[in-house]
Amino acid sequence: MGLVRSKITLGNPKRTDLASIEVEALVDTSAVHLCVPSHVAIQLDLEEREKREVTVADGSKHVVPYVGPVLASFGKRSCYTGAMVLGNEVLLGSIPMEDMDLVVRPLTRELAPNPQSPNMPTSVAMGQRLSDRSQGAARRLKF
Repeated sequence: MGLVRSKITLGNPKRTDLASIEVEALVDTSAVHLCVPSHVAIQLDLEEREKREVTVADGSKHVVPYVGPVLASFGKRSCYTGAMVLGNEVLLGSIPMEDMDLVVRPLTRELAPNPQSPNMPTSVAMGQRLSDRSQGAARRLKF
């Protein structure tokens, strides 16, 4: 399919006084997390939560800072996530993509909202039962 890149916006929801930044991200459906270079973590004043060991594409393992929270946005969709401080470019992995209900269009190599849910992100919450009140609201919404 080739490389897919897309503009996304990253922000620090704990620091509303700091402007969000628009970045060109490498979109990788085989990667799991959002990864940001150190200069992005510094610019957004992201707090280090802990260290994590990650395995990169060549199979090597590295201990890197895990920072957050991060507000990631694409178009009108957004999610809160953490990020690994790693590499020299932003990498958008499957967790934030799933959270925003985004897909990669292979033909055009574009990141896009899921065409099955164009108006709002959808998700699966298996194992959760709706309360009686929520079930009534869901029936009214044809949920």
